[in-house]
Amino acid sequence: MSLRSIFLLFALLVAGSRAATIPEMFQERLRSVVAVEFLVQTELDRRPVVVLGTVADEQGIIIMPGTAIAPHFAPSQLKDFKVYRPSGREPFTAEYLGQDPYTGWHFVRVEEKARGLLVPITRFAAAAAAAPGLGEVLWGIGLRNKDEDFAPYFQTGQVGMVTRLPQKTAIMVADVAGPGLPVFNARGEFTALAINSFGQNFLVFSRNQNGAPILLVNVDESSVAILAEEVLPHLGRVPSANTGRPIAWLGAYGLQPLDPSVAKFLKLADQSGVVLSDIMADSPADRAGLKERDIVLAVDGQPLPRLKPDRVVVAYFGQQVLRRVAGDSLALTVRRGSEQLEVKVILGDEPKMLREADRNYFEPLGITVREFLYNDSIVHRIKPAERTGVIVQFVKPNSPAATAGLRPEDWVREIDGVEMKTYADANLKLAVIAADKTRAEFVLLVSRSGETSVLRVKLN
Repeated sequence: MSLRSIFLLFALLVAGSRAATIPEMFQERLRSVVAVEFLVQTELDRRPVVVLGTVADEQGIIIMPGTAIAPHFAPSQLKDFKVYRPSGREPFTAEYLGQDPYTGWHFVRVEEKARGLLVPITRFAAAAAAAPGLGEVLWGIGLRNKDEDFAPYFQTGQVGMVTRLPQKTAIMVADVAGPGLPVFNARGEFTALAINSFGQNFLVFSRNQNGAPILLVNVDESSVAILAEEVLPHLGRVPSANTGRPIAWLGAYGLQPLDPSVAKFLKLADQSGVVLSDIMADSPADRAGLKERDIVLAVDGQPLPRLKPDRVVVAYFGQQVLRRVAGDSLALTVRRGSEQLEVKVILGDEPKMLREADRNYFEPLGITVREFLYNDSIVHRIKPAERTGVIVQFVKPNSPAATAGLRPEDWVREIDGVEMKTYADANLKLAVIAADKTRAEFVLLVSRSGETSVLRVKLN
């Protein structure tokens, strides 16, 4: 243990000497943390994934970080959820409940027989949680890998700064907990929840790479944590469906922070704002009369906060939408040219998302295609009503499709010279081609980055 670690541990012991000791508190709080293992079914295999989680309530609800599951995986691809206690070899089964769009957390529920062994993090929450101060010593828990039985270990660090990103966030001078695990103060009170870190990076130089640096990020430990006041009120946001629905939807995209020079010209130098770019046809924003280049200054009468860097205000505005549900009204104060308007938006339900898309894998061809979604019309800059064809979801390496130059996210518009008006049309056409053992090739018309090309896929 380094001298710095010894000093910090001594400081914690002194601060907590009137109550339980650090080792005692550490053992108690281990019951609030778990490791969650599951399998992701891909076209080629089943990939094991292990992430860390925090116990949210007495009913066995566990929250995991938003980065635990990639957004393109459908709930049907997530298999065999298991929950391990620290130093535990025997797992408990669990059910995936979905991702909350506001917090980004994924939720699972562990089987009933495990619940009495776990303690919700709320048990260690202070009645009035105070934000940690600059230089305050906090501590947390890390878990080793599965081959070490998820053995727990102690971590500690000092608060380097507290900022809004857009949630109130503590950035530590050292890694303080595993991502997704709680952070405590010297009294053992739940103070923050560690997220995937961006603060502790390491540059490694190698002679074998001509001195070129390699950036390494510690994915097992984190120095960044969202404060408890941003966590505790939302532990009950368990999705009603494993797709995360319902999800509030505005229908404005390409949001940008108000440029300081533009703000000065418009005499808004002391005001934060979000500039609307793409307003989708027949979206809630469109029906409310919002226009491109409108500047949102306030939500429900509350001015947008001044946040740094400027782009953080865009995330803040997005959260103001996602914390609501479809059918809720949103009152926006908008600057349009020299006018200031009050616009009422009735939020809708988010169009079909990537994880909900119908998809099919054609193994002889080496591709998975999925239906064309609303968001794809934004990427390809077409009206939603003009959607046709399918999108390539996956291309198997060294397959006929890969050899032909097909790439994920290509928009397939024609197959063998025939326009594919729907996903069903393309699915049927590709199924016939895949089943034909005598076919030598087929031809695709695809769009990619605004350019259209013809690809000849050779099968034999």
